[in-house]
Amino acid sequence: MKPRVLSGIQPTGNLHIGNLIGAIRHWVAGQDETDSFFCIVDLHAITVPQEPAALRAKTREVAGLLLAAGLDPKRCTIFVQSHVTAHAELAWILNCFTPYGWLGRMTQFKEKSGRQREQASAGLFDYPVLMAADILLYQTHQVPVGEDQRQHLELTRDLAERFNHLFGETFRVPEARIAEVGARIMGLDDPTKKMSKSEESPHHAINLLDPPDVIRRKVMRATTDSGRSIRFDQQRPGIYNLCTIYQVFTGKEAEAIEEEWADRGYGDFKAAVAEAVNDGLRPLQERYAVYADDPAQLEAILAEGAQRASAEAAPTLALVKQRVGLG
Repeated sequence: MKPRVLSGIQPTGNLHIGNLIGAIRHWVAGQDETDSFFCIVDLHAITVPQEPAALRAKTREVAGLLLAAGLDPKRCTIFVQSHVTAHAELAWILNCFTPYGWLGRMTQFKEKSGRQREQASAGLFDYPVLMAADILLYQTHQVPVGEDQRQHLELTRDLAERFNHLFGETFRVPEARIAEVGARIMGLDDPTKKMSKSEESPHHAINLLDPPDVIRRKVMRATTDSGRSIRFDQQRPGIYNLCTIYQVFTGKEAEAIEEEWADRGYGDFKAAVAEAVNDGLRPLQERYAVYADDPAQLEAILAEGAQRASAEAAPTLALVKQRVGLG
């Protein structure tokens, strides 16, 4: 039996090349080796204020981009979290067995709420329980996580074990799936920080749907340093980041890149990086346009994914209700 893997992605901000390289490409490569569920987590998104029409549009945009990047609904399950009501139902039940102190220790809530903790939503505080419901509903074997979500997965494991202890074996206790260290894409404006969807600077990230001229402009403005040599030197984060991006989109070895650009300057190199990114994103953008031009096809794929996910989630939710005495 293939291991079941669940991954979630929020429909907020703009998907960028860091998302593509760090996560989505791995999802595409692994969809035949695992029983993969990909959830667009719109319920998580509303733990902070969202504009309703924009949220709906972004949800479809993310779905279209995942498909355009190579996720195949015949080989994996792609769905929107709010389309499967079992997520919210199980989250409420799990709330009733989650100690308040466990949630109070979550560092991500402290970071996101900041000094406005008293004004933060209960949903933001409760975010890890909903994430636990997402995972446990599908009897998931493995969950790909980065450092920012590791603590939440540990809470998921603790909740599963607590529930199993109280009511008998109900949930599979999931394992973390730590991605192999690969290319790490940093912000163009600050190459010491990871490229992020939440950054507001227009020069921070290369978004997957950026037009070619916008990509050229962003790359040409990218922060470098006062040096001249083009090398994979981690002590010079700006040029190292551009070298990494160039390597990912050309497939060339680091030594070959350094030799190719040994006697040339930053301006020419930045122009070449921009063209490599544009060449790499062009097929994805063309495939995305097909889904954007045919929203009925996209809705049909999401409806089928929700139906499939609901069928997988239903037995777990029914067992949980029976165990706690509901119904």
